[in-house]
Amino acid sequence: MLNLTPKQEDFLLSKKRYKVANWGRRSGKTSLFAYEALGTALSISDAKVTYYAQTFGDARDIAWAIFLETFGDAVISKNESRLEIILHNVHGTTSKVNLKGWESVVLGGKGRGTENDLLLFDEVAFCRLFMMNWQKTLEPTLLTTEGRAVFGSTPNGFNDFHQLALVAQGDPDWFYSHATSYDNPHNPAGDLDKIKEARSEDAFAQEYLADFRKIEGLIYKEFDRGRHVVETIPLDRCDEIRGGIDFGHKNPAAMLEVYKDNDGTYYVANEYYERGKVQSELNDEMLSRKADSWYPDPAEPDRIEEMRRAGLVINEVSKEVTKGLDTVKSLFKQQRLFIHQDCKHLLFEMDNYRYKAKRADQNEPEEPVKENDHLLDALRYVLHMWENTTNTQHSVADYYENLRQKAKSKQSRPVRAGLR
Repeated sequence: MLNLTPKQEDFLLSKKRYKVANWGRRSGKTSLFAYEALGTALSISDAKVTYYAQTFGDARDIAWAIFLETFGDAVISKNESRLEIILHNVHGTTSKVNLKGWESVVLGGKGRGTENDLLLFDEVAFCRLFMMNWQKTLEPTLLTTEGRAVFGSTPNGFNDFHQLALVAQGDPDWFYSHATSYDNPHNPAGDLDKIKEARSEDAFAQEYLADFRKIEGLIYKEFDRGRHVVETIPLDRCDEIRGGIDFGHKNPAAMLEVYKDNDGTYYVANEYYERGKVQSELNDEMLSRKADSWYPDPAEPDRIEEMRRAGLVINEVSKEVTKGLDTVKSLFKQQRLFIHQDCKHLLFEMDNYRYKAKRADQNEPEEPVKENDHLLDALRYVLHMWENTTNTQHSVADYYENLRQKAKSKQSRPVRAGLR
């Protein structure tokens, strides 16, 4: 006998191929996914079901026990190290359910070339570059099986999950469900009311009422995808291109190019976001690009020296983070900063970059959380210095020599995506 909430029952009864659950905290999302997995595993011969949590650790620590309890006696075997479960089905064969972390898709391209009868995505709003990886890597795995996909999350600003929710509400082939934490009868309403009193209106509305709001503490509130993301860049009006780089190896190295037009408007394009690259590889990448000079992370003097020895023109960079943030915010407000739509990692960071939460009754300085910031740091290096100084090159002679060399090779360089 299934002990389903009314929202869970309504969701499971839908036969639509694609389903979206926009549900608040503790509303029963993970149990819902387990029931969806069980139904497919029991009813389809040799079914393959893959569940994705935000991280492998979340799949292991949160979903694994819930899936096993839901599957019950249908389980034939389990492998906890791989998070793999083999089940009986009504056809007398077996089905397989795998639990994975979203990072395996983003960082390793895992899942490509496989087949699935059902894909389950938990906490989509917190999965980096979800839409791009869903469309390129995982959606094709449903083609030959005519499989289904279920997407669930609590909102986290206006990111890819918000776009999925809009699609589901506007497409008759999709099913959309909205549930608040109050819709789960196992959550005491009095306890939720106490949480509501202690939280800000926006935080409670987003996390418990599943209402899309701007992320609390968001740094670039001035950024609006509708106004600041562009499909093309007016190259004929842009006289100079400069680049920014935030170094990394275990963390990704991030670089981008900024174009400035005759009216002082900046356009950002051609992002680079790669792990595991040594400095010589990064130097080669920068030399292959159109930027005339570069603004590097000032905390890495040895790497900067390697850049200089490789023939790259280096600009000075201020370490004043707050002033740099203010410059970028001001450019958005003035409608003088636009980002090319192909800069997917940068757009994700824009939507998720936030300040640390302040302690109660303390006026602490606003400090950014050190995550989702690699390309944003590179962007800040360029814009703050370019907007507030006239000539920051260490060597003017090197600068003009660099321009001459680039002029010789410009015609042989490939045109990068989106910049025609």
